[in-house]
Amino acid sequence: MHFIVLTLYPEMFSSFLSSGLLNRAQEDGKIEIETINFRKHGLGKHHRVDAPPYGGGAGMLLRLEPIIATLNDCERQYQDKKLHRILISPQGVPFQQDRARQLSQIENPVVLICGRFEGFDDRIRHYVDEEISIGDFILMGGEIAAMAIIESVSRLIPGVVGNQASLEQESFNQDLLEHDQYTRPFDYEGYKVPDILISGNHQKIKEWCETNAIRKTREKRRDLYRQDDPDEDQ
Repeated sequence: MHFIVLTLYPEMFSSFLSSGLLNRAQEDGKIEIETINFRKHGLGKHHRVDAPPYGGGAGMLLRLEPIIATLNDCERQYQDKKLHRILISPQGVPFQQDRARQLSQIENPVVLICGRFEGFDDRIRHYVDEEISIGDFILMGGEIAAMAIIESVSRLIPGVVGNQASLEQESFNQDLLEHDQYTRPFDYEGYKVPDILISGNHQKIKEWCETNAIRKTREKRRDLYRQDDPDEDQ
């Protein structure tokens, strides 16, 4: 899996990419992540990348030219591969586990374009393949969102996470939250682990986990529960 991040702040990714499983996955060649500062194609001696919006309004917008020039550089570098270009924006389609799974199957480089200021010149949308949002809130830029996408997709690449079987039981994997989990001690200030989990009866434990996941999803995320069972209220 190959990610290319276009950002004005590549230094924000240094700690993120040099720690934990992502660092190991890069060392093992399972994923490749490069960051590119599109200010290198900024205009004038100060390499400007922004300008005030036509029609007035607060703040500045990112200009098209520096971003498109950087994309063109990437196209030339990987001319034998078609880049998959993703614009990170609060106007995008909400990012969910299914999309993370789909992106993990893409063989060509995935480009994540991070915004700043008041956003992009809207014409940028003619040059991308899709637009993704990580939630209905506003960040200072797209870098944190890019990190979230990279991490959620990378962990689905075989070999990145040590125990692949654990991925099958996680929240959102089957439109359900993950069941309650416990570890030692058995009793902490009167809060005890459910007896079934230490019974040794694997079939009963499996049934408990499935029932618990359904109940938990129904209580905490009824939107997911109704998605899984649209006739639930009836």
